[in-house]
Amino acid sequence: MKRPDPKEYSEYYHNYVQQVPKGNILEILDKQADLLGRFFAEISEEKSLYRYAPDKWSIREVVGHLLDVERVFSYRAFRFSRGDQTELPGFDENSYVPNGNYNAHDISELVEEFYLLRKATVSMFHGFDKKMWDLNGKANGAAMSVRATAWILAGHLIHHMKVIQSRYLSK
Repeated sequence: MKRPDPKEYSEYYHNYVQQVPKGNILEILDKQADLLGRFFAEISEEKSLYRYAPDKWSIREVVGHLLDVERVFSYRAFRFSRGDQTELPGFDENSYVPNGNYNAHDISELVEEFYLLRKATVSMFHGFDKKMWDLNGKANGAAMSVRATAWILAGHLIHHMKVIQSRYLSK
């Protein structure tokens, strides 16, 4: 499957799409579920509450944000794949994360939840035929293809793992 054309998604997501390496997007998404578990295995429960600045999310909250985005974008992909042309709203990540109460959960629980959720997303994507991958919808005021949702999810995870590595774990 080919990488989405920039016309298939809002310019806001371009950096995410560009971070995804060449290869089969479904294999990349699937491998990311395992990679996330290995990445966080070395982070203690105490360290997972770390914030690199007072107004920034903790590591647990970053994982919670990944969960929120996985749910929102997989739902968008599902709706668009069915030909649903109802415009979908955006979401405010800065209100979702605090309301998710992620710091009350062990990091291992959050990572396991992401693993299961990502496996379900990949399973859903495997069920799409070529026609479904090419369908478009509108979310948060911009057009988006089903194909773009897969690349955005993969690139979004890459982005946040780099942020965690550079801003949370390099200290």
